[in-house]
Amino acid sequence: MNLTELNQSDRCVNFSCPERSVSPVVYILLYVCSAAVVLLTVCGNLLVIISVFHFKQLHTPTNMLMLSLAVSDFLVGIFVMPPTFSWIIETCWIFGRDFCSVFWLMSCFITNVSVHNIALIAVDRYLALSNPFLYMNHVSVRITCAVIVFDWSIVMAHNLALLYFNRNFTSSVTCPGECFLFMNETWTVIDLVFSFIFPCSVIIILYTRVFEIAKKHATAIRELNNHTRPETQKITSHSMKSERKAAKVLGILVSVFLVCLLPYFIYSLLGDIIELQAEIFKKLSILFCLNSTINPVIYALFYPWFRRCFKLTITLQIFQTDFTLTNVLS
Repeated sequence: MNLTELNQSDRCVNFSCPERSVSPVVYILLYVCSAAVVLLTVCGNLLVIISVFHFKQLHTPTNMLMLSLAVSDFLVGIFVMPPTFSWIIETCWIFGRDFCSVFWLMSCFITNVSVHNIALIAVDRYLALSNPFLYMNHVSVRITCAVIVFDWSIVMAHNLALLYFNRNFTSSVTCPGECFLFMNETWTVIDLVFSFIFPCSVIIILYTRVFEIAKKHATAIRELNNHTRPETQKITSHSMKSERKAAKVLGILVSVFLVCLLPYFIYSLLGDIIELQAEIFKKLSILFCLNSTINPVIYALFYPWFRRCFKLTITLQIFQTDFTLTNVLS
């Protein structure tokens, strides 16, 4: 998430928090709905984390990347959503200037990790479909975990550098009752490339290639059905269909991700052309956060293993030794 630069000429000029224009019933309902979204985000991603972490059968390179994404989405639900929803409902930042800086630092870190996780998933699917033999022989869970740790470290280093080089500039621009931080022009460009342009370019380019490869696989499956023996046909066709299904599901994941994030980043890019409106920016921030809520729903709809793990988790059967060794994929 970029530290967005709003129109600085208007900041802190006769600023006062607007009074709420909603009735008490609507006010309470907004908080109830916000709490429900936060709870769904936290619990849904926690179930993904428990499922992948607990069951060794799910310890695959792709699932490790999904685990990393679920952790970042879980952190969004814990640290980003509650202050954001409260800020929007109250129409005023009520947590003070110091927490505002912490909030933006956490938001930048967590959402940047999510963006980079999606990019890594795109790389993983591209390698698996374009060169499956190389992928099976060289891409292991250990290597994938090392890449994930490296990526989280790079994102943390970027955000610490961003905070360090903009500490003087950002310390004096937060209006009482608001929480907008500003960066100098150099770091605005650096952060935009790191947080949006580079990872989104990787995602779009590689998933374009993934769907081209998946289309070729569909053609190959049809040819196998016509020219091979039933036994060979069944094994090869099943393998290709599994890879295509994984690409399709993760393609949906990426598409939802882009729908949720592109409006936010595009609106941020318009900062030098139009006067950004705080209310529009806040609403786009909600859409940004909702991506973390939607991801576990996608897993539940398309992954049978997630539904089985969900059942085992909520019934507490995962604490039984027998279920620890049970193949949840069967």
